[in-house]
Amino acid sequence: MNQLQNQFQQSNENTGVIAQSSASREMEEVKGQIFMARQFPRNVFKSEQRILDNCKRPALAQAALYSYPRGGTKVEGPSIRLAEVLAQNWGNLAFGVKELEQRPGESVAMAYAWDLETNVRQEKVFTVPHSRKARGSIKKLDDPRDIYELVANNGARRLRACILGIIPGDIVDKAVEQCNETMRNGNAEPIKDRIAKMLKIFKEKYGVTQEQIEERVGYNASAFTEYDLSEIGKIYTSLKDGMSKADDWFSNEVKTKQESKLTEAFKEDKTKGTKKEEKPKNEPKKDVTEDAGNQTEIKFE
Repeated sequence: MNQLQNQFQQSNENTGVIAQSSASREMEEVKGQIFMARQFPRNVFKSEQRILDNCKRPALAQAALYSYPRGGTKVEGPSIRLAEVLAQNWGNLAFGVKELEQRPGESVAMAYAWDLETNVRQEKVFTVPHSRKARGSIKKLDDPRDIYELVANNGARRLRACILGIIPGDIVDKAVEQCNETMRNGNAEPIKDRIAKMLKIFKEKYGVTQEQIEERVGYNASAFTEYDLSEIGKIYTSLKDGMSKADDWFSNEVKTKQESKLTEAFKEDKTKGTKKEEKPKNEPKKDVTEDAGNQTEIKFE
């Protein structure tokens, strides 16, 4: 009995030593980060310029903004991709998502953003049930990979909120404006090809048809402009980040297929030069006779 008590006590002591050592190591790492941040403070103007330069990249601009419906209105804002770029180029900022505890059926995690220069910190602790709603039913998750991806997906939204709570609002607004400008003017690919690519992605990933997108925008895809592509791109980012679902944006009642002018133009290109002239259906009867001078006289009844 005494031997078991001694082993249990020794085990607790070893666990305490390991935990204390780990906490001490983390504290030293934090002190080192703060020291480096104070030794090399950020240049606000250079940080702002780096952010705006990154927002001139078309690939980032396409994924920089999200939108989702709420209460009959549309909510827009920077996506997690843009928030990460803001944090990386703002400098001296520690941010991330940590899983604090994994219980049976749920995980407790924390998202945080910490300005090491000013010691301003934003953090959010949240609980993620190990379940996913699909097709009207709730599915329990037991695969570690599925659980990890679920926690990371939920953590990304909290992380974005933490980062945007640290970065000054005017810097965020300038980044959003630059991304919109890049979307309008920074695409070398023809708009017709980008529209076709967008329609294909929505169909393959989310089952959203061309007719549903046209019904949402209000006119045929052939008339889509850069602004329309930008707005639909925000919806795509919202769907990809899990901020909303396809049913929130597109009506399932759209069943009649309306081919756009793009489809008609494609068909005309394929059949051009192969069409034969057709005789009008309601053409009046003709009485054709030839006179002695081989001239033709046409009489309509």
